[in-house]
Amino acid sequence: MDKLLRINMSTPGGPSFQTDALGTYAGMGGRAMTSAVIAAEVPPTCHPLGEANKLVIAPGLLSGSAAAMSGRLSVGCKSPLTGGIKEANAGGQAAQVMGRLGYAAIILEGKPADDSLYKVIINKDGVTIESAADIKGLGNYATVEKLAAQYGEKLAYITIGQAGEMKMSAASIAVTDMEARPTRHAGRGGVGAVMGAKGIKAIVLDDAGCAMRKPADPEKFKAANKAFAEGLRKHAVTGEGMPAFGTNVLTNVINEAGGYPTHNFKMGQFDGASKISGEAQAALENERGGEGSATQGCHRGCIIRCSGTFYDKNDNYVTKQPEYETVWAHGGNCGIDDLDIIAQLDRMDDDFGLDTIEMGATIGVAMEAGLAEFGDGQAAINMIKEVGKGTPLGRILGNGAAAVTGQVFGVERVPVVKRQAMPAYDPRAVQGIGVTYATSTMGADHTAGYAVGPNILGDGGSVPALKPEGQVELARNLQIATAAIDSTGMCLFVAFPILDQPETFNALVVLIGAFIGQPMTAESVTELGKAILTNEREFNKAAGFTIKHDRLPDFFKKETLPPHNITFNVTEEELDTLYNWQWYRGLKGEKKGHNTHGATPAAPVANHSLA
Repeated sequence: MDKLLRINMSTPGGPSFQTDALGTYAGMGGRAMTSAVIAAEVPPTCHPLGEANKLVIAPGLLSGSAAAMSGRLSVGCKSPLTGGIKEANAGGQAAQVMGRLGYAAIILEGKPADDSLYKVIINKDGVTIESAADIKGLGNYATVEKLAAQYGEKLAYITIGQAGEMKMSAASIAVTDMEARPTRHAGRGGVGAVMGAKGIKAIVLDDAGCAMRKPADPEKFKAANKAFAEGLRKHAVTGEGMPAFGTNVLTNVINEAGGYPTHNFKMGQFDGASKISGEAQAALENERGGEGSATQGCHRGCIIRCSGTFYDKNDNYVTKQPEYETVWAHGGNCGIDDLDIIAQLDRMDDDFGLDTIEMGATIGVAMEAGLAEFGDGQAAINMIKEVGKGTPLGRILGNGAAAVTGQVFGVERVPVVKRQAMPAYDPRAVQGIGVTYATSTMGADHTAGYAVGPNILGDGGSVPALKPEGQVELARNLQIATAAIDSTGMCLFVAFPILDQPETFNALVVLIGAFIGQPMTAESVTELGKAILTNEREFNKAAGFTIKHDRLPDFFKKETLPPHNITFNVTEEELDTLYNWQWYRGLKGEKKGHNTHGATPAAPVANHSLA
């Protein structure tokens, strides 16, 4: 990947584009790329929906190659939900196709003068930009159906639904899977609203005639890739549990541990958990869709295959296999124990283009406010319909749990950090993930540092979930490692075997080095992660964030959570030590140099890039 595609939406007469050399962004992929561009080129105090913000779409460093699990896509911008820097991650086919097309990033800049919508078509011959008037106002499914009929079914599509067009803060960006369905989403932080603000409805990616990306050292790469894949297959989580039951295998596990947020984070266990568990879901999918329906990859090169296909009672396709977070958000969090209703809600979220975590948390807050009873599945469906129609209530709900819903309806128990809703682990029962929620540059985000592994699963060692000791160090190390993994294009689930199996971690390090033609070490991976977090943290600081934003809502420190009857016990003083390498002192009053936008230049990441 040797070029950047910049699309300027502010050009008089219509959008224009240019292809640039990588320059200081050479050697970057995924999150390293998105965060470096945003930190260097976006004014931290700009309006997220304004002309100055940028949307950066970047495949991972290894995307488009034969590396197993390397098809993740990063989308970055200043978030309209949090007001800080954002990287949202998605599977699907787009990253692999972009990699083979040779683009390290697509950067959407400026803003159209009117409400026109456009589609961008990219293939080996170049780029064209056309009117998207024919798909304006359509959901993601209808949008992709029309695009596939025009351009082809075997292409990759990146689209927004009605929520993105309406610039809602919960809007996602859809990426098509191997069946050309818009089921994989860069969901968090309102990235879909920024794509809508840029006037882009769809990006069409066609890699016909493009070769797979080649490693610098083919033999070493092949051997390392084989060893890495073998490590994934032999691990109990990635080789057995997830292929059989999907990510929703966690429902019974987390519920048993007392960390499954129920009824808007009032309790840690849900009575109906067994009805919506991964085991129950897989059995239902295999019964309705045929054996194997519960085991499927989301992109070519996936060997974990933790997805699947959900059919209704009449054997009609509804949605992809709802993920653990989605099943929790629309299930236990809202008191709903019906998989058919949850699948319908998932389908609607994907079609309108909405983050399932944010919407599930939002409906939970709305239920607490009295708009519906917990457990009322039809009421939840009706609320999502309101969002899709853009009614006044729908626009309130579509802007998230904190941004409007909690304030409008006067609810105190709003489970957010930096205005982003918490995922499916209560921080009182899983204290390490509470530290990640509080301190992540992204707002409440389990994927930023998945402490659930050591806290609950015993993966990569054991740090007791109910005690504050060791949680800050755990979250720090995981956030550093995750930032680096997010830059390679690797699925985050590779963390399970690389934490448990030293030989699998070593294989990954060798794999990266063999691909780029530069020896890698564990230390260089750590330095990359630190450099990425530095860029993100400095952007947030310049946008107005301080260490006082690294806090959980007060109710987690005051209300005990059944069944353990415990509060979140990691102190604020401990939280403030998480980013304790040298650069962090700038947040405590020491002056540091900034570029003209007030954010750290891209150079720190470039110096620790993987090339």
